[in-house]
Amino acid sequence: MASPANSVPDTQLGLTNDEIALLRHHQQAAASTAAGSSSSRAASRASSQGLLLLDPASLASLGRHFDRLMQQIQARLDYLSEQSAMVAQQQYDRAGNLIQTADSEIARFHDILRQIDELELDFDRIRHIRDIVRSYRARVEEMEQQLEHSGSSSRHRHRHHHGESSGSSSRRHRR
Repeated sequence: MASPANSVPDTQLGLTNDEIALLRHHQQAAASTAAGSSSSRAASRASSQGLLLLDPASLASLGRHFDRLMQQIQARLDYLSEQSAMVAQQQYDRAGNLIQTADSEIARFHDILRQIDELELDFDRIRHIRDIVRSYRARVEEMEQQLEHSGSSSRHRHRHHHGESSGSSSRRHRR
């Protein structure tokens, strides 16, 4: 059993409760990695009693355990940092593509608006021309009707006076 001279209570190391729990867990883990040696059994017993063994072999084993653990954590951090950078780059690329796509769609939209403006202008011009053509057509039809009306009334008068003397009818034609 560990003697008070070569151990210290883990509660006196200035650690938080979470850190004490981690220390005890990793003392057990380090002891199980070095299973079989008397120092590993002593470290395991000390851990379960809330003590940190101060002998060089136990401290060296615990130190190696923490070094390996820190290397694993560092490797995981490096991996996650690399993954994070990849995700950030992918998002940046997607955002760039979205911006490029949005710019392209905005340009397309502006082109459509320009075409609409041109068509509306053409529509107004064509409507104006159509209205002028309709106006002339209406005038021409009116003139044709007047001519028909005047022609039919002169024919009507001509037929009506046909039975009169030729002298009177010639006066009518001269008018």
